Amino acid sequence: MLKGFKEFLLRGNVVDLAVAVVMGTAFVAIVTAFSDGIINPLLAVFGGTGELGLGFQLMADKPATFIAIGPIITAALNFVIIAALLYFIVVIPANKAKKRWGTADAIALTEVQLLSEIRDLLAEGPNRGAGGTNPEQRQ
Repeated sequence: MLKGFKEFLLRGNVVDLAVAVVMGTAFVAIVTAFSDGIINPLLAVFGGTGELGLGFQLMADKPATFIAIGPIITAALNFVIIAALLYFIVVIPANKAKKRWGTADAIALTEVQLLSEIRDLLAEGPNRGAGGTNPEQRQ
């Protein structure tokens, strides 16, 4: 049972996914700090003098009816920045590495092809001996 679990964990996709989650979490923290420190103050400039930020009030006497657009813009920018960073820092180098060194699937496919050729040669039977001569003729 533990052997199967170990094989599952060491499978390439699971390890890649774990790395992506950890890196994504780290990028979220960096991009959130960037947004809080730079983007949100810039959006507040366009939001007016109120403390609520960029958005609009549905009913003037009820602050709970304020629709905040700033956090939506910030979340969208966070997503775009994180996606771009992960793409340029992780995906592109990984694709280049796969092209350069190939994958295990290509090697396995080559082994299967070689074994198929050996099987086909053996299936031809005793008509072929070493060096392409008939073993009965050597006697």
